[in-house]
Amino acid sequence: MKPSILFFRIYQWLIAAPILLVLTIITALTTMLGTYLDRDWWAYYPPRLWARCWCVLLGVKVTVTGRENINSSTSYVFVANHQGAFDIFSIYGYLNHDFKWMMRKGLANIPFVGTACLRAGHIMVDTHSAHGLKQTIDNAERQLKNGTSLVVFPEGRRTSTGQMGAFKPGAFKLAEEFSLPVVPITINGSYRVMPRSTFNVTPGTITLTIHSPIEPGENGHDINEVSRISKEIISSALH
Repeated sequence: MKPSILFFRIYQWLIAAPILLVLTIITALTTMLGTYLDRDWWAYYPPRLWARCWCVLLGVKVTVTGRENINSSTSYVFVANHQGAFDIFSIYGYLNHDFKWMMRKGLANIPFVGTACLRAGHIMVDTHSAHGLKQTIDNAERQLKNGTSLVVFPEGRRTSTGQMGAFKPGAFKLAEEFSLPVVPITINGSYRVMPRSTFNVTPGTITLTIHSPIEPGENGHDINEVSRISKEIISSALH
């Protein structure tokens, strides 16, 4: 192991990790309490700052292109490839657009973070029953208004190979249900920063490419077609 890498590992685990753990708990508590005062503001801005702290403290630079393709007052369904854990920090910290995550229901059980996500109004997905799916749609309907958007990783989980996996239809069904534009986002660099197989971070650059929206009604509202086109667009900017 090179001395520079060894030094960074010591820094990551002995300095950055304890700081980020404390910041995570503080941010979760702040979000939980703040949302009783103003749910929209406290559900978005403290977590955005928290996400940026993760990137800065661990030497990850995030660049964004294509912000001109979206309007801050419009609701979208953002769909992105899922390369690693830093996808979350890069989108949360640098997309600069109010949104809710669509996440697995089991994540609500994470201490502090799970409760904060529920208070923030993020959409928990339960696919094990028809009632669970209906509840997901009902929750989405309450959130997707006044410029609040939804961010989904259609692959469902992080890639283990660096290659994009198959897309699940949930995000595209919601876009159809509420006649929302679908905005593909290509994430580059996150797999190199921290792949699924390790908790060690390699400092580097993550690039978010925000593509043009696929407007409601294009391709005849065919869910499979919109999914296919979104995946092709995301793939076209991968490198």
